[in-house]
Amino acid sequence: MRRLTIALALAALGALVLGTAVTEAKPRVKLKRIGHFQSPTYVTSAPGVPGVIVVERGGRIRLVQGRKHRNFTSIAGNVSTGGERGLLSAAFAPDYASSRLLYVYFTNGAGDLVIAELRADANGRHADPASLRPLVTIPHPNQSNHNGGQLQFGPDGMLYAGTGDGGGAGDQPDNAQNPNSRLGKLLRIDPASGAVDVYSLGFRNPYRFSFDLVTDPSQPRLAIADVGQDRFDEIDYVPFAAAAGANFGWNDFEGFAPFSGAHPPTPNGTVKPIAVRSIAGAGCAIIGGDVVTDRKLRPLFHRYVYGDFCTGKIRSLIPRLGRARKDRGTGLRVRDLSSFGETADGKLYATSLDGPVYRFVRRR
Repeated sequence: MRRLTIALALAALGALVLGTAVTEAKPRVKLKRIGHFQSPTYVTSAPGVPGVIVVERGGRIRLVQGRKHRNFTSIAGNVSTGGERGLLSAAFAPDYASSRLLYVYFTNGAGDLVIAELRADANGRHADPASLRPLVTIPHPNQSNHNGGQLQFGPDGMLYAGTGDGGGAGDQPDNAQNPNSRLGKLLRIDPASGAVDVYSLGFRNPYRFSFDLVTDPSQPRLAIADVGQDRFDEIDYVPFAAAAGANFGWNDFEGFAPFSGAHPPTPNGTVKPIAVRSIAGAGCAIIGGDVVTDRKLRPLFHRYVYGDFCTGKIRSLIPRLGRARKDRGTGLRVRDLSSFGETADGKLYATSLDGPVYRFVRRR
């Protein structure tokens, strides 16, 4: 009854409460497996290099070109994998074709969050592990969860990273609301100088975020899926420029609901989600995705795709400033869903910690 009351209250506030009306689309998209890997955590592509880049949790990165799987690099000796740790994503510089620089996000042996640079060889198909150069190291003591893990180049050419609040329950140290802490933040990094700024604050575990450059090309937008504690996951969606200095609420709020035990809410106000999801039943952790740009995926075109780690169910919605619309199921499921990823040509992928990596394709 308490959950129902909260859900109705959120609906009255104008938020889309995910799953309150179960809408399952007739499957018009299917998943095509491109290979089996060792606990894959992310998919991307390298500018100017044909193929797909697959990041593995243990520290290896693979280059997939058709049926051929190459070892792009391995930094396994630098990576710890207990709990939610591991090599969590990679981002290639926009000028990779000339600079041969890429960036990785991983947890080291001490559990610290590390964002580091790697340099590839002249043909761009292999990076020397010895070239690893840490840019940012963020202490993450005691807890193995809430590591964040996303790296993404933004519309401004800067590198962005989403960090978790430090782990445990309730963010007892109040890292997310502390502007002097780099935990529970969206960080902006200048790879050339190594300068780091807190771009946004107030996150619990923004494991995956993405930039939407298609809904309104004149106004790039930022979509963030923040994993909740025990009541609500949330999806945030704001103009990229408006995210500068913005407070996304944790641990004052979990979704729209005030969080018990937190300090009094900030007087400056916080960003409200466009959608929230009750963490009741089988669901456990939202996995954020992308606004789909592949026109061949017509049923998903310009919709935001997301899922859940435990159920593996993949859903989509129409992202709008203020409130999402038309949340619905896709009829697709990926067991132990660990991430979505998009390549430069707009193709959409999903990864499973069990090993498979899938590409979304239109069902004929």
